[in-house]
Amino acid sequence: MLYDKARIFVQAGGGGNGCLSFRREAHVPRGGPDGGDGGHGGDVVLLCDDALRDLQPFKRRAHFRARRGRHGEGALRHGADGEDLVIRVPPGTHVTAEDGTVHDLTTPGRRVVVAHGGGGGRGNKRFAGSTHQAPRFAERGLPGEEGWLDLRLKLLADVGLVGLPNAGKSSLLARLTRAAPKVAGYPFTTLEPVLGTLEGEDRQLIVADIPGLIEGASQGAGLGHEFLAHVERTRLLVHVLDLAPFDASDPAANFETVERELALHDSTDPLRGSVPALAALPRILALSKADLVPPEAADGAGAAWRARLGNGVPVVVTSSATGQGLDELRAELLRRVPLSEPAPDDLGGAEDLAEHRVFRPAARRGFEVERVGDGAFRVTGEPVERLIARHDLDNEDALAHVERRLHRMGVVRALEGAGFEPGDDVEIAGVVFELDPG
Repeated sequence: MLYDKARIFVQAGGGGNGCLSFRREAHVPRGGPDGGDGGHGGDVVLLCDDALRDLQPFKRRAHFRARRGRHGEGALRHGADGEDLVIRVPPGTHVTAEDGTVHDLTTPGRRVVVAHGGGGGRGNKRFAGSTHQAPRFAERGLPGEEGWLDLRLKLLADVGLVGLPNAGKSSLLARLTRAAPKVAGYPFTTLEPVLGTLEGEDRQLIVADIPGLIEGASQGAGLGHEFLAHVERTRLLVHVLDLAPFDASDPAANFETVERELALHDSTDPLRGSVPALAALPRILALSKADLVPPEAADGAGAAWRARLGNGVPVVVTSSATGQGLDELRAELLRRVPLSEPAPDDLGGAEDLAEHRVFRPAARRGFEVERVGDGAFRVTGEPVERLIARHDLDNEDALAHVERRLHRMGVVRALEGAGFEPGDDVEIAGVVFELDPG
């Protein structure tokens, strides 16, 4: 079974704490501060690995945590950085984070950091100066980023075979490539995409049998979304149309059903907006099961469809049972699928081109002040929350340092503009303390 969806939780390593230490040696009565810095926490990295084919490794494991940085020590010994955690995913993996960040991993060897490790805290030696020679505080390390990631595999194939269930796609794939999809003499539908390799004289094409579409697939009917997502990455579609449907349905109506669902399926790439990505893909129409109708009927159907579709869409009459039209179809595929061009060096890989860029919402900056009661205020914002997370406010030296930083950041000025008076309570990142900047 092809596992093409997974949901995992990733947690980067926290930073190590800075050390509060003073030099202690014989005959050195005033050794001074010598606390080392904490190490940086390990990142969580996704690596595109060509050895993998689906997301099955995530079936039994959904939580991944990188190592934290080690704490600093005395004698200016800095803590070691935490080791990065590398998670391998197959080419074609589409990653969506909780904050809306999207990564598209299509090139083997591509690495992307999905959770950054926390910064290490500075030891008290870092805060020593001419006016504050013996700081009695050190910073704490910051926690690493964490969150859930939705992984979705979209097959990387050159050619996609599409059509209604039982149109003959699996038989066609088996004859064109070395793939061995299930083929039987009774009606059934394939339940997962199957890949095969079409061999040319000097190149290969990856051909995907996309399971049968039904009416309403673009809105999720049946397994529509499961299959249409795999079609997005193909470079050419072969619409397989049954000349002799087992349910005696009209081939023209069947053709319109599939084409309508392809046109209605909007790409999930944020950069495309609501433009149907599949509508612009080149097509080949393969009329299948020609052995089940009289030869003159098959030839007539081919001529009728060529007249209907014009010169832009080749029409090939085929039979997987007899081999009719397969050489012609093979030649059309090799001729119409263009050779891949190498990505420019300054773009770093195919996924950095327009259709595979990384989309990341803008980060929030600054801070906001609000009054929450009589003599009580709340300050929110990433910079101030990170400042509070780094320090122990029960330590008088650390609290004085935080107050100085709040002054320089403009927080005290904003509080005073909101009616703050020295001694009022201030809440930052869930921590309430009495602030007396004087």
